[in-house]
Amino acid sequence: MKVLDLQCAQSHVFEGWFASEDEFQTQRAGGLLTCPVCSEANVVKLPSAPRLNLGAMPSTGQVPAQAPRASVQAPGHAMAVPDRAESPTAPAVALQAAWMKAVRRVMAETEDVGERFAEEARRMHYGETAERGIRGQASAEETAALLDEGIAVLPLPLPAGLKGPLQ
Repeated sequence: MKVLDLQCAQSHVFEGWFASEDEFQTQRAGGLLTCPVCSEANVVKLPSAPRLNLGAMPSTGQVPAQAPRASVQAPGHAMAVPDRAESPTAPAVALQAAWMKAVRRVMAETEDVGERFAEEARRMHYGETAERGIRGQASAEETAALLDEGIAVLPLPLPAGLKGPLQ
């Protein structure tokens, strides 16, 4: 099983598991591989260092506090591979993870009313039905009309990947 670090054209970073390199290439070429955040199909592999389980140190019997950095060596060249925590993309990855967590919470705590969103929002606003958290789709005109009526709505772009189970 190959675990690859992937990135879409929108700079969202995610992980993919594939049976082989050929399987990754086949899925990518067939348009089956998309970003779970934005559904972008333009996905590339990021360079990644192997993770090594060093276990206990033989001389002391203790696990090291921090695994040593990996080093990539080519003829005449050496390059240190930084830890993930030191990566310049770490803040972006943390922000993406926080956003995904917030979106998952919104999805778990709201009812999807689909294209009936404007109708349900009005029914709640005018007391025809109990207030509850809802989400759904509304056109720009419907959204403007709701705002004109004093009904607070907030656009929330939901990644297509969250509409089904994520592995």
